[in-house]
Amino acid sequence: MHDLIPNIHQQLTGILGDINYFIPEIFLSLLFIVVLITDLLFGRNSERLCRIVACGGMMVIISKDVVQKLYMGDDVRFLFSGMLVQSHTGVVFKLIIDISALLLLLYFAWDEPLKSHQKKLSDLYSITIAAVFGLHLMAMAVNLLSVYLAIEMVSVASYLLVAYRSENAFSTEAGFKYVLFGAASSAVMLYGMSLLYGFTGSLSLFDPAFVTALIQVNTAGVVFAMVLVLVGMGFKLSFVPVHFWVPDVYEGAPTPITAFLSSVPKVAAFALLINFLTPFIINPQFKAVDFGLYLSVIGIVTMIAGNFAAVMQNNAKRMLAYSSIGHTGFALMAIVTFSAQGIKALAYYLAVYVIANIGALMLVTYFNRITGSDDVNSYKGLGFKYPAASICFVIILISLTGLPISAGFTGKLFVFSAVYSVYQSNHNVLLLLLTITGAVTTVVSLFYYLKIPLNLFLKRTESPAEPITQPTAILIAAIIISVVLILLGLFPDWLTRFL
Repeated sequence: MHDLIPNIHQQLTGILGDINYFIPEIFLSLLFIVVLITDLLFGRNSERLCRIVACGGMMVIISKDVVQKLYMGDDVRFLFSGMLVQSHTGVVFKLIIDISALLLLLYFAWDEPLKSHQKKLSDLYSITIAAVFGLHLMAMAVNLLSVYLAIEMVSVASYLLVAYRSENAFSTEAGFKYVLFGAASSAVMLYGMSLLYGFTGSLSLFDPAFVTALIQVNTAGVVFAMVLVLVGMGFKLSFVPVHFWVPDVYEGAPTPITAFLSSVPKVAAFALLINFLTPFIINPQFKAVDFGLYLSVIGIVTMIAGNFAAVMQNNAKRMLAYSSIGHTGFALMAIVTFSAQGIKALAYYLAVYVIANIGALMLVTYFNRITGSDDVNSYKGLGFKYPAASICFVIILISLTGLPISAGFTGKLFVFSAVYSVYQSNHNVLLLLLTITGAVTTVVSLFYYLKIPLNLFLKRTESPAEPITQPTAILIAAIIISVVLILLGLFPDWLTRFL
């Protein structure tokens, strides 16, 4: 104890210095408390006020992210005794998370089944903000302890979000499945982390002794531990073979929650995967695990499984669930390059995917209020009755597919370019297979994404009905998203200059 006393002043000084790099997270903590207190003070009448506070606060946090990005530049700084890291890539991913979260906070009140819930939406805003705080920590975690705590913070918040409509049996079942699968994956990941700690005696991924100790350990033990840890991360990324929970949970959850699960946690999980892999990739002596081989195989299988399974779906939410699995596999292509160009391509791809995916699910909500169903066959003949929403739906789906002139096309082009650039230097056949699989599955995705435009514009319903007046909020948001996707496709440098 007496040996620690002289170091207290130095540690406190270090913590106070690190706080300057932790400003967005501090504001998130304060925002969570303010929204929670607002809910407690105003009770059932607090829903609108909580929404205003949450959205306003998130805009402030986005501004803090921008300031931090400009302040940090390309510097890398380890915070709080190496528990977290602040880097250019991490700040970019956090900015994507926060902009997406703001869009989702607005979206929650536009979903009628969720809005009509007896508990109202006040709790939903505070839970979402807590989840965003956990996502920030995921993007910054470089210590096995902080990795586990960040993932669990996001997981607990996600469980609550999925089962928020507790009066709905389908939603409750989805929440129960998510808790069971999530608990199992967390246990597996924690066991892998305990093995890594036992092998190395350290929890810090960037501690030089961490990788050095693993080099001296039996290869089979290291591979086993790494696979277990990747299972936990793969649960958030929903790549094969830990993707089986996705269709049922996404279909059973309220549509805005499906939009949250299928987009924002993926961004944080990819940032976490980058942090986890970096210490091993930069050390040429570490050869126990060929991450390029493992992730390439996972990416190929995930693209095939996600896209081909989506072809067989007629439920729009299940179709988008399987397509999100396919998109995860495609994004893994950028990770496998282990290059700065690949990471930049990944950031662009995830940014435009998240925007398009949220827009697609907004329009699923829009047409559900018209038809009372998420089945794409119920969209027959609606394209000419609701032309603005239908045209926006087509544009967003074009971007998700990756067709010109959309931002999705540019994102896929950047990823292909990054993979091919690395292939030219090392002629790794796995990169070639990834490229071929990505191209083939992009064509396959046409077969299910085009189901919606086909029903909207080319098929007729047998019982025509008068158009139903819809709230304009979702339509305005969909139009803005569609315009953004086209503009970013035509002028990608508007986004790439900030990545």
